[in-house]
Amino acid sequence: MSPDDLLSRVRELAGDLVVESNTNLGDPTIVIQRDGALGLFRTLRGEADLDFDMLTDVTAVDYLGRSPRFEIVYQLNSIGKNHRLRVKIRVPEDDVRVHTLSGIWKSANWLEREAWDMLGVRFDGHPDLRRILLYEEFVGHPLRKDYPVDKRQPLTEERDPVVQDWKF
Repeated sequence: MSPDDLLSRVRELAGDLVVESNTNLGDPTIVIQRDGALGLFRTLRGEADLDFDMLTDVTAVDYLGRSPRFEIVYQLNSIGKNHRLRVKIRVPEDDVRVHTLSGIWKSANWLEREAWDMLGVRFDGHPDLRRILLYEEFVGHPLRKDYPVDKRQPLTEERDPVVQDWKF
């Protein structure tokens, strides 16, 4: 399926959820509304002619000074059909949240935790939304463009490292 055919099929299934679409540099991309996105992701996974069986990335982009400020970006792949799709959801600065996709793709669990940790994106319904790269006492989200580069973080008490016997 060509990128243009893929976009046509997705627009057909999504209807009014699609805000815009393009194939810049051959990569099919859609921007969708937040409300109703979960149902569309289920459809993209379940439709036989699309078969997006792999979620390879979830991240966000901070467009400081723009409204809405954030875009949540999903990279979907179909291994069997050999096509991919980028899906974006724009969210405002005062409500940076979308629904979790961890019930659709297991890979979403850790990817969403990373987006939460680094950019402060809340994933409603996530089974374990906690920091994955930084320590729990860390204040803020360091990949936001307004995060102060010289910010000092609270000291934490020293923890015992987990010691394992590794045999190579």
